[in-house]
Amino acid sequence: MDLFTNNAKSKAPLYDRMRPDSLEEFLGQEHIVYPNSLLARAIKTDMLGSCIFFGPPGTGKTTLAHIITKNTNSNFVKLNAVSSGVADAKRVIDQARQDFLLYGKKTYLLLDECHRWNKAQSDSVLAAIEDGSIIFIGSTTENPYTSMTRAIVSRCRVFEFKPLSDKNIVTALERAVKNKEKGLGNLNIVLTKEAKEHYAWAASGDLRCALNALELAAKTTPIDSAGNIVIDKTVAEQSIQKKAMSIDEDMYYDMLSAFCKSIRGSDADAALYWSSRLISAGCDPLLIARRLIAHCSEDIGMADSNALLLATSALIALKNLGLPEGNIPLAHAIIYACEAPKSNSVILALNMAQQDAENVKDDRVPNHLKNHKTTDYQAKYKYPHEYGGYVYQQYLPDSLKDRIYYKPSENGRERGLIRKKVFKK
Repeated sequence: MDLFTNNAKSKAPLYDRMRPDSLEEFLGQEHIVYPNSLLARAIKTDMLGSCIFFGPPGTGKTTLAHIITKNTNSNFVKLNAVSSGVADAKRVIDQARQDFLLYGKKTYLLLDECHRWNKAQSDSVLAAIEDGSIIFIGSTTENPYTSMTRAIVSRCRVFEFKPLSDKNIVTALERAVKNKEKGLGNLNIVLTKEAKEHYAWAASGDLRCALNALELAAKTTPIDSAGNIVIDKTVAEQSIQKKAMSIDEDMYYDMLSAFCKSIRGSDADAALYWSSRLISAGCDPLLIARRLIAHCSEDIGMADSNALLLATSALIALKNLGLPEGNIPLAHAIIYACEAPKSNSVILALNMAQQDAENVKDDRVPNHLKNHKTTDYQAKYKYPHEYGGYVYQQYLPDSLKDRIYYKPSENGRERGLIRKKVFKK
C-alpha cells in the first residue's frame, strides 16, 4: 500500500476502515455464513460463482464481497448501478478478459444497487457471466426476484441478508473502540454499557449506522479531566439522532403485543393508548403502521377489506407527513380496524394452502388449464364468461380437487358469501 492509498484509507469512515478481512471476523448472517456452510466452503476454495446479495443496508453485503476477493488471487472492480451504465460494464469486461488471457486472473465485478439497472444494462453483462469472463456479485436492498431482470437472477445464486442482531452490533462497537490500527483505539474512549445497548437498538440491525454514530460521538465529545472520552447514553442518543425508549426490551415487546391483541379484540381505546405509549417511548411509528397492515388481513380479512386499504393509506401518509401530523391518519386507521368485523379466514386459508404446497407432490396441472393446447384442450375448458360469469369446473390438481381452504365466516361482508366451489356440475 503506497503513501497516498494509506492516507486515503485513514480518512475513510469508521465503518469502511473496520471492514473484516476474513470470514472469521465477519459478523452476522449466521444462517448462510457458518463453519462448513455452502457459502463459506465456496469462498475458501475459490469456487464461488456469480451471486446476488440482498437485504437491508449495513448488514455486510459489500463487506462479504471484499472478503471474497481477499481470499482469492483475483481482481476486484466495484461499480454503482446508479452512476454506471453499459459503457462502464463493457470496459470492465474487456479488461477482465485481457487479464485472464495474459495472467490467468479472474475478475470479480461488484455492482452496488444492482436492481437499478434496466434490461439493456443487465443484458450487457450476461454473456460475460455465462462464459466466466467475470464473476458477478450484485448487491441490493431490493428483492431481486421482483426488482431485477430474470435473465440475471437465473444465472446467479441468491443469498438473503438479514438485519444484524444487537449482539453483533455491540461486538462491532467494542472492536472499533479497541482497535488502534483501524478503529478508535488511540482515543481513550469509555463506551458505557447503556450507550452500546442504545446504539444497537437504534441502529435496527444496520451496523453502518451504529459505527457512523460512534465515530461522530468520538470526534465531538470533549475529553474529561481523566483524559477519557466518555460516551454514555445521552451522548449516544445525540449522535444517532434517536431518542432512547423509556422502557426496557421486554416491556417494549409486551406493549407491542398488547397493541396487536387490542386490535384483534376490537378495543379502539386500548389500541390507541398502546400505540401512543410506544411512540412516546421512542418506537418508530412506521413499525406500528406495518403491524396494523398485517393485522388488517390476519384478523379482519374478508369481513371488511377496506381496513387493509385504510391501513396501507395510513402508512403512506405517515411516511409523507411524518410526526405529529402523520399520527392522525394512523389513529384513524387503528380505530377503523378495531371497529371492523373480524375474520381470520384469510390466514387460515393461507396456512392450509402453504402446507399443501410444501407436502403434496402430485400436483400436475389439469389438461384443460394448461397454457399449451392438448388434444382435449378446447373440449374441456369452459370459458366462464360464456356461462354468465361462472361455471363449475376443476381448477386444483387431481390430488387436491376436493380441498377447500377459504371458509367464510358469518361476520361482516363474509356473511352469506356463497362459495360456488361447493356446487357440483
